[in-house]
Amino acid sequence: MLLHQSSGRWQLGLTLALAATALWGVLPVAEVVILQELDVYTLIWFRFLMSFGLLALYLRIRQPFATQAVDFKAICGAILTRSPQLWLLIIAALGLAGDYLFYLLGLARTSPGNTEVLIQLSPLLLGLGAIALFQERYTRYQWMGVGVLVCGFTLFFKEQLRTLITSSPDYLIGSGWIVVAAIAWAIYALAQKQLLHSLPSTHIMLGIYGICTLLFTPFADPQRLLMLSPLGIALLIFCGFNTIFAYGAFSESLEHWDASKVSAVIALTPIITLGMSWAIAEVVPNLLPPERITLLGLCGIVFVIVGSVLVALGKHND
Repeated sequence: MLLHQSSGRWQLGLTLALAATALWGVLPVAEVVILQELDVYTLIWFRFLMSFGLLALYLRIRQPFATQAVDFKAICGAILTRSPQLWLLIIAALGLAGDYLFYLLGLARTSPGNTEVLIQLSPLLLGLGAIALFQERYTRYQWMGVGVLVCGFTLFFKEQLRTLITSSPDYLIGSGWIVVAAIAWAIYALAQKQLLHSLPSTHIMLGIYGICTLLFTPFADPQRLLMLSPLGIALLIFCGFNTIFAYGAFSESLEHWDASKVSAVIALTPIITLGMSWAIAEVVPNLLPPERITLLGLCGIVFVIVGSVLVALGKHND
């Protein structure tokens, strides 16, 4: 089976990866607030349903109907013939569904800061998987960046890891769910990368959103949406738009840039999450408790940023 090769437009890939990182960075803050009003399964179901509907509408408006018919026929043909693309699509959908489910189960039991500590296993696993499966290569400077990145996260998360060891069983269970979510996300991303060899990113995501919507429909309780507060409704809509734009940007970034380098940019996500947590805690202290970061943690932030830049830009001939 032929492996997907990036287009080489690394500047566009970097821009899209940064956009996905920013969107994913603010998402945990919104989710931890809305989970006070809504259950995990209904939240996930609505996000996938909204993303599927918006993406289908976008494809119908953007392209002629005849083109859409050919594309959907190709996808249906893959399903009927049980081609490798079908199994990759199913693996990607199950991976993303598992990531959403276990991530929110963990977030409900821990905090945005701790969640972003552990979810950083996902870009690390994606980078290693891309090197193993797609023969992507790091330069010496990029491996140096990996080392700086690891040192940065070690410093940044020292206090959180100490809390992880000494906290309640419920907190530990939630942290375990986050680890499982990270593994599921890496599986999704690697399957998505290979699917780009034969299908456009928009159609891949449409198929994934559709499958995930069907998976969570039996567990959702749509009536609970009618009982949301105005803030809850606003956050729900934001989460829905965040899903389609963040994963759209991420999916397209894999088309133009190596997955190992995209994963390095995504490693900046916890910096954005903690910054948003601080800002909201200052403005609305009763809505979200502040994240406590020591001076050692701040030093870790600098290392994380420097390491990510070295990995992302360490090869200039992309």
